[in-house]
Amino acid sequence: MNDDDRRDPLERLRAADPAAGLEPRDGFADDVVARATADAPAGTAPVTDLGSERARRRPRWIPIAAVAASLAVVGAVGYGIGATTGGATNLAGGAAPPISLSAPDGAGSTEQGAAEPMPATPGGAGAADGRMSAGGTESMIAPWGWGRNSFHASGLSDADGTAGAYAYDARAVSTSETVAALAAALGVPGTPELKDGAWIVGPQDGTAPAIWVSLDGSLGFSYNNPLLSPWKCEDGTDACEPTGAVPGEQAAIDAARSFVIAAGRDPADFEFTTETWEGAVTRSAQAWPVVDGQRLDQAWTVEVGDQGLISGYGLLAEIVELGDYPVVSEQEAFERLSDPRFSAQMTAMPAAVREGDVAVASPEWVAPTEPPAPPASGESVSWPVNDVEIVDARLGLATQWQADGSVVIVPAYAFTDADGGTWSVIAVAEEKLDFSTE
Repeated sequence: MNDDDRRDPLERLRAADPAAGLEPRDGFADDVVARATADAPAGTAPVTDLGSERARRRPRWIPIAAVAASLAVVGAVGYGIGATTGGATNLAGGAAPPISLSAPDGAGSTEQGAAEPMPATPGGAGAADGRMSAGGTESMIAPWGWGRNSFHASGLSDADGTAGAYAYDARAVSTSETVAALAAALGVPGTPELKDGAWIVGPQDGTAPAIWVSLDGSLGFSYNNPLLSPWKCEDGTDACEPTGAVPGEQAAIDAARSFVIAAGRDPADFEFTTETWEGAVTRSAQAWPVVDGQRLDQAWTVEVGDQGLISGYGLLAEIVELGDYPVVSEQEAFERLSDPRFSAQMTAMPAAVREGDVAVASPEWVAPTEPPAPPASGESVSWPVNDVEIVDARLGLATQWQADGSVVIVPAYAFTDADGGTWSVIAVAEEKLDFSTE
């Protein structure tokens, strides 16, 4: 590649377009618009209340099985965001989906962007057997959850090997100069200040654009411009309806690319996706870091309105190589699914559930008219066990937070079951795992 070709990949793609430079015939644009809007109702569409619309369109089991919500975020971008319009836009192409090793009571990060923290379940029947209560009125067995599972598989390889590992080097870039450069690139005035375990620039009270940079192992940072928020109410108003037009997919992707560049990263090292809520006035986009041909489970995210970038989240720390680590075979990793030391968990829902077939997962709840009858004398004790057939294994990478707060990116397996669900487990051999609790 010579200096003349050091252009953005998207620019090079556009330059290769055989139709580049051609002009449409007179009236072409008007004809396209007329066809696209032929069935549209006249007038302006009403602004939809986001809260009620999201609640109406989400599957009924989401508020019941809060754990499952985080699974969807890790497992499927479009589904995890909710009811979306428009497909994902992938500008890099071909990277394998992310693998997550997030614990049930830990915070994940989104197949789609930053995931919601998963609820803690310390002890109790709910934590042990996958039963989740809805307001104390009914509980259910989640067939895809972290309950009692019986795994079986055939044809898995017994060959071990090695694979590369990586880490975030947060300390190398945790400087006032780095934060000042980020603030300048995002147009946030002010001098970086180290306060309460974070770098901050700008007011943190929601009155003006600001940056917050955590001193965590990935140097996660957030940007917020409340002046552009469509949900910002006038002073003295408790509630207001959002206003504005939803930005297009390309506008959101461009905002995500600019956000990555502002942090000093190369957008060629990322894949980009975008979606929006039905009835929303903003669009979100995600920038997925790609390492060794695979998306990492730590997506950068932006929210864009018709006035520009409203907010964003990313990771300032650079990714550095740790060398090759020994990894176990597919068969040995499969056996870890039944080993409590490795806490096997589903990190992507079955395909039927991701596609919205919630009737199978959660039939409509019917209010009881009397309590359940007691079991008969000598009746067997209910002890549900999910039968999980593993049909495929893939070696990739997953993020792991260490006890000292540093963050590594380690080899991990993703096992797909017969229903389309995905189970993850660390692939690093035991001689390179520190099981100590101190």
